[in-house]
Amino acid sequence: IRGGDGTRSEKVTIMEDGILTAPAPYAAPSAYYSPNAARMSGIEILKGSSQVRYGPHTTGGVVNYLSTPIPEDLKVFQRSTYGSDNTVLNQTWVGDTVELNSGRFGYLAELWWSRSDGYRHIEKAPGYAGSDKTGFNLIEPMVKVFFEPNTAMPQRFEAKYGYSQLDSDETYTGLTERDLNHSPYRRYAGTYLDNIATEHHRSYLKWNASPTDAFDVEVAGYYNSFERNWYKIRKAGGEDLHTVLANPARFSSAYDNLRLRGEGDLDIRANARTYESYGVHAIGDLRFETGALSHEANFGVRYHEDYIRRFQRDDKIVVGNGAPFVTRGRDGSGGNRFQKAEATSLWIEDKVTMGRFSVKPGIRYEYVDLKYTDYDSDPTNSITGSGSGNTSIVAPGVGLTYELSPNDTLFGGVYKGVSAPGPRNHLNSGVEWEESIGYEIGARHQGDGGFYGELAGFFTDFENLLGTAAGLGQSGPSSNAGEAEVYGVEALASYDLNAAGAISVPVFASATYTHATLDNSLSSGGGEDILAGGRPGAYLPYIPEWKFAVGTGLDSGQWGVDLLATYVSDTFGTARNLTSPDDSSRQGRIDGGFTVDLSAYYQLNERAKLVAGIHNLLDEQLTTSRIPEGPRTNAPRSFYIGFELTWEPTPEPVDLGGKSPIVFEK
Repeated sequence: IRGGDGTRSEKVTIMEDGILTAPAPYAAPSAYYSPNAARMSGIEILKGSSQVRYGPHTTGGVVNYLSTPIPEDLKVFQRSTYGSDNTVLNQTWVGDTVELNSGRFGYLAELWWSRSDGYRHIEKAPGYAGSDKTGFNLIEPMVKVFFEPNTAMPQRFEAKYGYSQLDSDETYTGLTERDLNHSPYRRYAGTYLDNIATEHHRSYLKWNASPTDAFDVEVAGYYNSFERNWYKIRKAGGEDLHTVLANPARFSSAYDNLRLRGEGDLDIRANARTYESYGVHAIGDLRFETGALSHEANFGVRYHEDYIRRFQRDDKIVVGNGAPFVTRGRDGSGGNRFQKAEATSLWIEDKVTMGRFSVKPGIRYEYVDLKYTDYDSDPTNSITGSGSGNTSIVAPGVGLTYELSPNDTLFGGVYKGVSAPGPRNHLNSGVEWEESIGYEIGARHQGDGGFYGELAGFFTDFENLLGTAAGLGQSGPSSNAGEAEVYGVEALASYDLNAAGAISVPVFASATYTHATLDNSLSSGGGEDILAGGRPGAYLPYIPEWKFAVGTGLDSGQWGVDLLATYVSDTFGTARNLTSPDDSSRQGRIDGGFTVDLSAYYQLNERAKLVAGIHNLLDEQLTTSRIPEGPRTNAPRSFYIGFELTWEPTPEPVDLGGKSPIVFEK
């Protein structure tokens, strides 16, 4: 978002229903994580001056995933699709809100399940028959309940518990340039054991109340736990995989081992890690007036703790003399470490309005106690090192809006973005918070005829670029790599070409131009060290200069068709801005191009709908990533077909005796 590094999660604050949901955002900020977007009812993106109240990572903004809400009336929903590679997606939920003598009670029970064989295939090799099972299985149940008691003060108690279990035959390992061009969906035989298994528990308890018409409060406690074990190869013949893939002729023996040929071995690591995060926040919204000025103040405090425990193991896959076999290493041999953070956050902002003009100043303060413990690389857990300390930062911002008319608004702002360093990197290596100063200015138009348009310009000055120079099995050390400047323009427009007709024709278009370059030469930095070798003026990797999206459709109410096309321009895999690899397969071009999706529905009756679609309609093949271990492509053309069922009881007719119904508005 606006030039923030998107290769890991350390530049954005990730939330679900307003609660921090990343595994350990303070103790392990570089862990890459995203909830399953398919089960969400919406995604809220906060950028610019609107992100001041959130943290600890706002360099790239805030992403708040919104889970399925509790319905106001009894409703049962199911959507099931089947598609290419035996891919099944299924979402089922039931919910209701009922009136009791003591108040209102609502509930939602949801189950998401998906699985796929995957679109890649693992090649055959001596002693190994190959496989086309490179997919995943994911199950996610969730329960939500709320209770609104009949009290003089409006209040609501809400609780949620969600669980995710993933088993995925995924790999970090890509291909050589030649193999990518010849067979882009191939996987080397040496990756036949690569698998990631995760479990995630998410829970919160919220209390919302309105003591007065002008004051609202929310108090929430939350607990999340996340466990993962990613078993994946990390070296071939003793050589780093990204080095082997960049020059397979030079490292021919290691390249043979990667394909389970010749004689040698592969290093494979069980990247077993446990994360926990928990805390409590209290938030207040107060509305008041001072003379001609009206105020909407938001303030709050959050206490948060999280930790990461690594207890990893290094094994070897022995190649040659028949079928490959695994020799198990000692538990802890692949990394044995503990990191913890205890954070207190305070913030306040006030939207002050006078007539058509509003100004919203705000400030956030973060104080973090950090500690770490290193252990011997064995099961004894003998301490080899430790450290503790603290760090803090202040992040202010101000936003401005001016209503030119009821339909037109100007806006702007200046704000400070931050990203927190991990405990070990800060205490051992002196890594400080990444800081950026962002500026934005723009205009919005909401026309009476349904036209919506928005145009915004932004400029971000990055200081202390924070990058995790993470190898395959182990993160660190991070570094404050240097400075960069990012500027660009965002545009969005939407309109229904036939809003008054029987068949609506909605259209939209969005475009983002981003110019992101380094201000100074860098010798290290970035995930997998992708900033190393950058010179002043070099383009930041994985940040396309242009992004477009256009869509249109036909919707009659009984049937509909939608067409969506997205485009990104080429970018580079590293700050060296090479078009092809030199000494690492992380170098080279990241392909730009168009991806087109087509979808359709047909309403059989008021409760049943047929759905179908094609992803990547033009079968565009793009190299989408080169980190951490070589280039990989997007998915090929795929299809799906399925149905949606929605059941709601038909209300019984009520005899009003000639009187008009009374309507209550909440």
